[in-house]
Amino acid sequence: MTDAAITSSVARVAKPHLDHRPNAVTSVVFCTLLALGLGYGLHGLVDDIRSVNEPIAVGVFFLLGIALLIALGFEFVNGFHDTANAVATVIYTHSLPPVVAVVWSGCWNFIGVMVSTGAVAYSIITLLPVELILQVGSGAGYAMIFALLLAAIIWNLGTWALGIPNSSSHALIGSVMGVGLANQLMAPAGQHTSGVDWSQAMKVFQALLFSPLMGFGLAAVALLLLKVLVRSPTLYQEPKTNAPPPWWIRGLLVLTCTGVSFAHGSNDGQKGMGLIMLILIGAAPTAYALNRTMEDSHTPAFVQSAASAQAVFETHAKGRPMIPPAQARTVVGDALRTKQLDKPAVYAGLASLSQDIAANVKNYGSIKHVPAAATPNLRNDMYLANDAIRIMTKNKVKFAPDEAKALKAYSDNLQKSTRFIPTWVKVCVAIALGLGTMVGWKRIVVTVGERIGKTHLTYAQGAAAELVAMGTILAADAYALPVSTTHILSSGVAGTMAANGSGLQWSTVRSIAMAWVLTLPAAMAISGGIYFILRQLV
Repeated sequence: MTDAAITSSVARVAKPHLDHRPNAVTSVVFCTLLALGLGYGLHGLVDDIRSVNEPIAVGVFFLLGIALLIALGFEFVNGFHDTANAVATVIYTHSLPPVVAVVWSGCWNFIGVMVSTGAVAYSIITLLPVELILQVGSGAGYAMIFALLLAAIIWNLGTWALGIPNSSSHALIGSVMGVGLANQLMAPAGQHTSGVDWSQAMKVFQALLFSPLMGFGLAAVALLLLKVLVRSPTLYQEPKTNAPPPWWIRGLLVLTCTGVSFAHGSNDGQKGMGLIMLILIGAAPTAYALNRTMEDSHTPAFVQSAASAQAVFETHAKGRPMIPPAQARTVVGDALRTKQLDKPAVYAGLASLSQDIAANVKNYGSIKHVPAAATPNLRNDMYLANDAIRIMTKNKVKFAPDEAKALKAYSDNLQKSTRFIPTWVKVCVAIALGLGTMVGWKRIVVTVGERIGKTHLTYAQGAAAELVAMGTILAADAYALPVSTTHILSSGVAGTMAANGSGLQWSTVRSIAMAWVLTLPAAMAISGGIYFILRQLV
């Protein structure tokens, strides 16, 4: 039997009605939420800028607006591209009508974004070249932001148009790597320029590689366990009509859909938030480069942790004298580009930076009182010190237990001082992701529901795939790792089909696998090309 015939036979079992057009009320609600989100975001942005009396040139404000809209556009596309996977099982088991399913999923994506910690957001940023992060407000910084976002959007829209489930996370990370490589290749001869942080990239790539394999294997195991533990024949049947399944099966499927939607929001939503914060730091550093919500009561602990870290660095400097802050920034910055940090000269530079950071915070009384003129340098010094500690920890540089504890406390305080996400940013990203869920979902839903297996999805298969996807994404969230909802869930559905002996439609599986293989190099090529063109213009 051909794949087309199989798809037709699957559809005849009990194909859901996917052609319902939204009514006028739904359209009004959609437009109202969109307008409220943009209005709230603009109000939050203006309030933040006014609160620190930071004037912004019209041209910079215009670039800021375009960059923010593109970043929110990425999350919108992410919504209808990735979250369609979460609703496919409840739609194809008739647990929820399609419109209700996508609205329900959109709401839980919104909630997931709002309760997220931001850890995943900053794990993406660590892949970017050091000098572009430190100079994100420059022409090169804006070229970086535009290139990586546009490349991810272009690739996502292309795969969506073909109805191929594809990872927005994979596309974004490929775009980041493409910008890093282009930045390195475009550097003048003899200039120290960082490209891709390959060790961090490998960590992220491993998460993206193993998550679909885990999805396939664990979903297959989960289905087999269900067959052992739950003996109800109804659970393992295909829907015979368009009527909803028994209440307890319906509840299970809705619960798992809810969990995947929440997990998707809490993980994928953070990627857009991290990039938006980079944009804001570049355009309005006084308002966003430092966490001005920190209370004055945190200042003594911060200063003490900086002094303790300074003592550790001085010990490892082996008698090297501390150097002026400007020279220290050059020494530490060059060491970060080469990842060669375990050197006395670098420790002397880090000691100097830590002393200067502590002195500035102590003199101004707290982070919130640092003036505009001192903000960029202080933020960059904090970033250099924290990134140096991160890389030294990853490289397993030998420190005594009390030294490692002091550096960990210092790193935590540096992160609290620079890593924060305003509420209005979370709300805008949450609305973009939630509204995106409600648009354009049909293409991917049909692929997941009809074109992966040779038989119609059973209730147990849908529940097993969703349970594994939810657990895997939440676990990755806890470890600050970006993963692909698309790959986990689609591979989970394939795993249940294999475990059930239903068979796979290999043409679809090959298309998904091909998209997985091509996403990284394609996104790298597109973002690198866009970055090259933009750098010629700015």
